[in-house]
Amino acid sequence: MSNVTWVRRRRAIGRFWADFRTHPSGVVGLVILAVAVVLALVAPLFIDSSVTNVVSGTGAKMAPPSLDDPLGTDESGRSVLLMIWWGSRTSLLIGFLAALLSMVIGTVLGIAAGHFRGWIGAVILRVTDWFLVLPSLVTALVLAAILGGSTATIIVAIGVTSWPSTARLIRAQTLAVEARPYIERSWALGAGHWHITTRHVLPNVAPLLLASTTLEVASAIVTESTLAFLGVSANKTSWGTMLRGSYDWGAATAGAWWYILLPGLCIVTVVMAFTLCGRALESVLNPRLRTRAHA
Repeated sequence: MSNVTWVRRRRAIGRFWADFRTHPSGVVGLVILAVAVVLALVAPLFIDSSVTNVVSGTGAKMAPPSLDDPLGTDESGRSVLLMIWWGSRTSLLIGFLAALLSMVIGTVLGIAAGHFRGWIGAVILRVTDWFLVLPSLVTALVLAAILGGSTATIIVAIGVTSWPSTARLIRAQTLAVEARPYIERSWALGAGHWHITTRHVLPNVAPLLLASTTLEVASAIVTESTLAFLGVSANKTSWGTMLRGSYDWGAATAGAWWYILLPGLCIVTVVMAFTLCGRALESVLNPRLRTRAHA
């Protein structure tokens, strides 16, 4: 990479960060996400999966928060704090990877639908419309139940049912990009489909894709929690399985509010952080929104 290219990229990153900082809510969301991700990554340095073992609980059952257990215990005497900490790894992992799978499928099909105007584009659009009318949660529930409960199957079930909105967004942007004059010049100079889609279309849809990805991660985390609460989980502790456990063991009737409230707050906080960050990215990277904001 030449010095000139490196300087240009540094300036572009600097302009992006300067624009992003003008959105306080996005900065707050980014800080929350950074803290959540760092805590999930360093968790194995301090605890391990044994904190989720039902025989590892040393406290009283459904004990309220105390000095020994700051966030209380569950039905087996396990620390809710340690379970939330370890469960964040599963919830965030599934959220990120399911969103990544959804983005890959949506991007490939969206670019193909916008680039190929004939029967190929028509078939992709009909398939996209078919997936759009399907209830994604019910479809993911059925897929997860058929494929079996594991982290990989939950990721696949969420990813293959949540891509249609991304495909629609990318297709619209692809059509806008390919209507520009330099695309006509590229065709005239002998550029092929691969060159047009990878060198011209993909770089232009990437900013919107980045903003959409953050919102998709939030949706994937909610979907995973919902599936876990409905009984379809990755057989690992997550925030969703904790909510399911609190329901199964009657935490509400026992007055164990900490067992219900705290995992739910984690889900709400992280999802809100992704949403705030995604909206800020959308405002910065979407030219129309940026122009409207400055108007």
